[in-house]
Amino acid sequence: MIHEVDEALRAMFRAEALAGGQVTVVFDAPTRDWAAKVNAPTVNLYLYDIREDMRRRERGLLNEYDEQGTIVARRRPPRYFKLSYLITAWTKRPEDEHRLLSSLLSCLLRYEALPAERLTGTLAELGVSVPMTVALPPPEDRSFADVWSALGGELKPSLDLVVSVPVTESPVYPAGPQVGEEGVRLGFSDSSRDAPAPAPPTQPMPGGVNLPVYGARRTGIAAHVAEEHTE
Repeated sequence: MIHEVDEALRAMFRAEALAGGQVTVVFDAPTRDWAAKVNAPTVNLYLYDIREDMRRRERGLLNEYDEQGTIVARRRPPRYFKLSYLITAWTKRPEDEHRLLSSLLSCLLRYEALPAERLTGTLAELGVSVPMTVALPPPEDRSFADVWSALGGELKPSLDLVVSVPVTESPVYPAGPQVGEEGVRLGFSDSSRDAPAPAPPTQPMPGGVNLPVYGARRTGIAAHVAEEHTE
């Protein structure tokens, strides 16, 4: 999924924001060593954070159908993960970098989700929206200064792009047999139907009469049936 988002962003920027310009689009970490090797106008989309978008998590299961419209399996809904990109422009003059950032920002503000025509692979097959936001305040547990400090570079003007990408990898649960109009038929197995019920315990009495012993513990099927009737 991540590499498909990378390709969609690259295609969108080259076709719209950088049309006709000799600008390279890369996804490298903008460290100090990397910056020293840049010798051509470059737009860097550095993926610096991946975390689940809890606001988009759904509960329950989704049904899967066969050609006859019968439910054959169930799976969990897609879970969305936020991919945070640090977008920077690299040229020899700050004014040119600002123009590039302005063009990139204008391109991103045209859409609330990645354009469907730019999606490829699994994202295109899903047919669902891939939302994105740009230049929003960072969460309290993360700041852009911390990102630059971790990279070992100097603070630079940048755009923060967050793409919420759906991930459908989840267990598939086969569905049980369909219930028709006749309902579900229950019965005993052959062994339990043919086996005679055990006689209740008795106690011999004078005159040759055997009386049942009340309170004695029963075993087998008779005990189970008796317990059901007493509950």
